[in-house]
Amino acid sequence: METIKLREEYIKLGQALKAAGLVESGVDAKFAVQDGLVKVNGETEVRRGKKLYDGDVVEFEGNQIKIIS
Repeated sequence: METIKLREEYIKLGQALKAAGLVESGVDAKFAVQDGLVKVNGETEVRRGKKLYDGDVVEFEGNQIKIIS
């Protein structure tokens, strides 16, 4: 499981996918999220701007990212 360390209070879902290298661009993140391919804490998330906080876990294409502060 990869981790992303927060620089601020939160990171948006699309930014987290890019930071982890799971998508190449914001457009790729947008389509992955809109298509229901991304889960946050086990639930499908369709909002690219969803705010992620310390302890949240993102799943995409068999990869997991944990958000840490």
